[in-house]
Amino acid sequence: MLSPMIEEISRYMNIDREALVIKCIRSFLMERKKGILLERLSILLRYHVVSKEELEHGIVAGDINEHPAWEDLILVENLESEAEKIDGYFGNL
Repeated sequence: MLSPMIEEISRYMNIDREALVIKCIRSFLMERKKGILLERLSILLRYHVVSKEELEHGIVAGDINEHPAWEDLILVENLESEAEKIDGYFGNL
């Protein structure tokens, strides 16, 4: 169903079909990574820190309330893991 449209777009853009698909995937992954990094930054800024290590240190030292900071720390770790996975996809494209 999409195949004819992809062919048409590749001819219109004067780009190989496979190159078009790769560019689309890259664009999608970049947009996703941008969202992940913005969410990570938003969480860290909430605690006035610049890294997950600094957030964890603040929690352990008692400078930052444990709740919901521990949950947010886990979320930051998961976001960073997802960003690394996307980087791996970039490396394979």
